[in-house]
Amino acid sequence: MEKFEEAEKREMFWFTGLGKILIVFGLSLTAMGVLFLIIPKVPWLGKLPGDIVFHKGDFGFYFPWVTCLLISALVTLFLYLFRK
Repeated sequence: MEKFEEAEKREMFWFTGLGKILIVFGLSLTAMGVLFLIIPKVPWLGKLPGDIVFHKGDFGFYFPWVTCLLISALVTLFLYLFRK
């Protein structure tokens, strides 16, 4: 009888962990959706000085170097502040 109760507790613990993972995944997906709605409304994002733009004929190359650095710095600062 005790083995059955232990197995049941392990199973419940597994479902609890799975539930938490699904909640975090859902919240992350929602946050990404909100970001995809907000980002196009920021006029300077992707057009900062230092972003690499090259056009020649029908070919165009664009790499938002400074924008990537800015986003990386902001995410790092956010994670540093909320980690503690």
